[in-house]
Amino acid sequence: MARFCLAVPALLLLLLFLLSTAPTTAEVLASLSACDQFLLDRTPPRIPGILEDGKILDQNRYKTICQTYKNKRCFVTLYDTRNKIPVFSANRYRGVWEKKRPASKWKVEPQLENVENGENMEEDKGRNCSHQAGNGDHRNNGSFDRGHLFPSSYGFNRTDKTATFTLTNIDPQAASLNKGSWNRMETCVRCLMDRHCVNSNNLTEGFVVTGARPSVAAGSAAGSTSRRFCGRRSAATAPAGTGGWPAPTGAATSRMRPGTST
Repeated sequence: MARFCLAVPALLLLLLFLLSTAPTTAEVLASLSACDQFLLDRTPPRIPGILEDGKILDQNRYKTICQTYKNKRCFVTLYDTRNKIPVFSANRYRGVWEKKRPASKWKVEPQLENVENGENMEEDKGRNCSHQAGNGDHRNNGSFDRGHLFPSSYGFNRTDKTATFTLTNIDPQAASLNKGSWNRMETCVRCLMDRHCVNSNNLTEGFVVTGARPSVAAGSAAGSTSRRFCGRRSAATAPAGTGGWPAPTGAATSRMRPGTST
């Protein structure tokens, strides 16, 4: 090893050193593996044509976001930069220590616009975004709310709750649904996890995946979601929205089977 190093030019040695010490934890990544701690058994869901065998098929369109707030990775999102909508958000539920919903301003993901930007989500501040929806896209949007995929109410503490207020975790959702049956389903799933999702250390632990499907044409498709917790899966569907915006995530009915994580 010593003889080899002596033979290598000093510039190459410097380059190798820089490569070995360069940060590898950028927030927007090509693979889910860097943030798979938020997935059950570190295994991503299979989404035909988008995510298969743990691989993102179109890495120019779909981006992994390790949702980072105050230098803490809080959950993971697979984001569709063409439709400007999350495919899904996933997190490890640990129960709720701080119950109060934070008064938070909406944020965006800076690295979707430029990979050289910092990894922490930033306040929207009316900026123009090319690869994600900004707050202006959601403002004056008729009867649609900014609907969380991973809910603020599932955050363990204030930091975790505040991190959910990023527009890359938001799906346009009919206001009546968001405040009605969808809200009740979120509460129901959380109740099931609190009651049945206990790991081998006797601590609350569940894994939640919530996804959205954009409409193909006005009124011709359905928004859908699925949630995985305690190793089991639940699913729900509701009619799509109208217009060019992706269909709102919905849950008019739900089928949920609790289990116990190991």
